[in-house]
Amino acid sequence: MYPTDWHYSKDHEWIRPDGEEVKIGITDFAQQELGDIVYVELPEAGTEVKAGDTLGTIESVKAVSEIYAPVSGTVQAVNDSLDEAPESINKDPHGDGWYCTLKLADASELDGLMDAAGYEKLIAN
Repeated sequence: MYPTDWHYSKDHEWIRPDGEEVKIGITDFAQQELGDIVYVELPEAGTEVKAGDTLGTIESVKAVSEIYAPVSGTVQAVNDSLDEAPESINKDPHGDGWYCTLKLADASELDGLMDAAGYEKLIAN
């Protein structure tokens, strides 16, 4: 179910590498746990973050959850379509529901994240 060439965080973000950049979103598991997503607060392009920093928030009918930077870097782009259609995260969390892209500060941080098998083991518990 989870792409095997991506990385995953314990906070339920997926990270898809693309050269010096990564695209970030929340996993299908996370969006199911949140329920219907009604609002997304996105970071601004140019924002520098360290792994573990808050990137923004996702609000659902159940809760407000923070999105954490799984790696350090600079925000390159945000998915502005989420302003008008936050439910895209529910419909396609691993595709059109992506959150932002970061230019990596240190690509070796990806090594500290889980692979698909590790993430599936995490959510099975």
